Amino acid sequence: MRDYAKKRLRELRLDGPARNRINMAGCLDRCEQGPVIVVYPEEVWYTYVDKDDIDEIIDEHLQHGRVVERLRLP
Repeated sequence: MRDYAKKRLRELRLDGPARNRINMAGCLDRCEQGPVIVVYPEEVWYTYVDKDDIDEIIDEHLQHGRVVERLRLP
């Protein structure tokens, strides 16, 4: 999924310095919640299942600044 998200950011020209960057990290102390994405500087935590979820996070949050509540972790 990480590679897919990086590819989508490149396609949308949302990657690069001072824009968006995809990094790999350990479990970030939330291993029991499955795979997670954290969007900084807002510190919004998301879970995801498939490419559709990744697309929604990119489209809604990264492009339009709207939090995807259905995927947001507390």
